[in-house]
Amino acid sequence: MGLFSNRIDREELKPGDHIYSWREAHIYAHHGIYVGEGEVIHFTRGGQEIGTGTILDRLLLSSSPTHSANNPCPKCGDQSNLNGVISSCLDCFLFGGHLYRFEYGVSPAFFIAKARGGTCTLAPSDLPEDVLCRARYLLENGFGVYNVFKNNCEDFAIYCKTGLLVITNISVGRSGQAASYVAAVSAVVSSPLRFLTTSFSGLALVGCSMYCISRLVSDIGVRRDVAKVPVERLIINPSALDELANTNEVNGLIEPPGSTNINEVNRLIERPGSANINEVNRLIEPPGLDEQAKTNKVTKEE
Repeated sequence: MGLFSNRIDREELKPGDHIYSWREAHIYAHHGIYVGEGEVIHFTRGGQEIGTGTILDRLLLSSSPTHSANNPCPKCGDQSNLNGVISSCLDCFLFGGHLYRFEYGVSPAFFIAKARGGTCTLAPSDLPEDVLCRARYLLENGFGVYNVFKNNCEDFAIYCKTGLLVITNISVGRSGQAASYVAAVSAVVSSPLRFLTTSFSGLALVGCSMYCISRLVSDIGVRRDVAKVPVERLIINPSALDELANTNEVNGLIEPPGSTNINEVNRLIERPGSANINEVNRLIEPPGLDEQAKTNKVTKEE
């Protein structure tokens, strides 16, 4: 683990770790949550789910199980046609690749130095028991429809680790990989680059700077369009965040990660459109566990 590589040995694994393994010549990585006893819970398409509907769905085929239907894994069985949140042995998850551990709570300088997206985040991780609880709950209840840019395997793992969800519909999800691809495209095609410099070295410097800045502001630990949502609420009303994002008061809910009061967010999700800006502005308190947040009592302004 370090600046140049997050690669670890199997002996270093701990339950609740967010792990990943590179696929297709390091084009893309598949992410999951290690839950102990050689088992990994992860979000997969299994070759059946529809993602973007583009060629990316064929290029980024990262989550197919190692064994075919004719040669099933003795531990997992035939998982070739499974999709959604599944549990696999570590060997099937790694798909013959190396093991890496995702880093949480890194500094901005460290984050930028890690030029490849999808390896770390500024957001802090919750306690391992909360991570495992979310992963197992989603294994039983699902995590929605797979989408390469907005709801992929990395989004699943980051949610399990942090409980954070993006509450707007105008950007990519929590995935650092998706954000890095968008940042790279933006750096290449952005019109200001043509006017800022004419030399190749100057163009490269400006492009690199734009790429780094775009990655940083898209990180789940920096973005202000996120809220901490209990896993039970996510399953009970999966469309709640879409409804919340469409309300006129959504800007009032945009606070730094971990600072949004969960009880009030739940109340607003249950009654979309009823948010009061004065109430929302009071929702700044130290972050807590999902279970603790449920018991908090917030006094409403008259």
